[in-house]
Amino acid sequence: MSLPQIDTLDPAGAPAPRRAARHVGRAGTQRASRGPLPLSGIISWPFVIVAGLLVAYGLVICWSAVQGDDRYSFMRQAGGVCAGLVLMALVWAFDYRKLAGATKPLLVITVVLILSPHLPVIGVTTMGATSWINIGMQVQPGEFAKVTVVLFAASLVARYNGQLGELREYCKVVGLLLIPFICIMTQPDLGTGLVYLFISATVLVMGGARVKYLVWSVVLLVAVIVAVFFVDELLKYTTEDGTTEYRLLKNYQRKRLFVFMNQGSADYSAEGYNLQQAMIAIGSGGLFGKGLGSSTQSSLGFLPEAPTDFIFCVLAEELGFVGVLGLVTLYAVLVFVCLRIARNCGNLFGMLVVCAVVGMWLFQILENIGMCCGLMPITGIPLPFVSYGSSFMVVNFIMLGLIGSVYCHESRLGRG
Repeated sequence: MSLPQIDTLDPAGAPAPRRAARHVGRAGTQRASRGPLPLSGIISWPFVIVAGLLVAYGLVICWSAVQGDDRYSFMRQAGGVCAGLVLMALVWAFDYRKLAGATKPLLVITVVLILSPHLPVIGVTTMGATSWINIGMQVQPGEFAKVTVVLFAASLVARYNGQLGELREYCKVVGLLLIPFICIMTQPDLGTGLVYLFISATVLVMGGARVKYLVWSVVLLVAVIVAVFFVDELLKYTTEDGTTEYRLLKNYQRKRLFVFMNQGSADYSAEGYNLQQAMIAIGSGGLFGKGLGSSTQSSLGFLPEAPTDFIFCVLAEELGFVGVLGLVTLYAVLVFVCLRIARNCGNLFGMLVVCAVVGMWLFQILENIGMCCGLMPITGIPLPFVSYGSSFMVVNFIMLGLIGSVYCHESRLGRG
């Protein structure tokens, strides 16, 4: 499948991308002739402040969640923050516009990252998923591929200059955007795959895809989901120990979905246990919580995967509704500031990059909080800037750097 080549003409008859490039060059020269850019043109202080508060808040909650659990190390989380700060600064200083035309290389890098856990020797299989590589330390390449998926999707859709109106071109773009999802499902990692899909969907919506194509895409997606369950029923088999297994979906994935759909009749001593313990933790927090480090559901081992998947429950139990409201407020302010940066961006590629990152964060936030409250199916999607995981933390800092790069280099064009 070849990448689309678009040569849209503006009203003057000249190729729009080339004219834009000449305009950018003139603006950049004019700005350079005025001397160094003021600090306010390089750094968005509201963006930095709210991101800093969110990271600090997340570290406090993570520190409390890992206390007394030898499987987790808070120093590893802190190390992820330090590494993330360095990478964020480097990405912030890098001119993101240099990647606008790197659609093919970005796709290749994405595929290599996602498939690298299948390599012999370095590939690591944990809990039925081959999602990690061991290179002296365990790393999850699928997390870092989120960065390249954002850049790849934005670069691909930006080629159409906000006019993705032809069905043939739309289908070609969607086919290319599905490649990372197909690759991640070979591990399989459905949670990360859903994040890839939401990034792609955000870019399509903001990139000018026609509404009717988007609606039909949703209808087709629902049909595919139904078909997967139907085919799974036809292909199911019984193992030697009498357990029923399925070809397409794992047993735990099916159970999680059925628990979500039938919460009233779920067996809370078996497949519904995680949801029950999560809701107990949230409900026991009350208005002000039990106090930092005083959670019982996680410290006594009732709440599974408390520092990672269910860290929101730790926050709700220890700091109550007030603590939850504080976190949600920080998320809301971060999203608002990022969308302001996207709105003021005079570059379609830059706008799509920022919107893709915001869309990714929103999906992860809504899914993680929703699954803890029984409003969404339980998945392994962590909570941005809060959940334990050094790879996840580093990736979020790189995303901050991308948004900072958009702000910084758009300021250099005289936006101020």
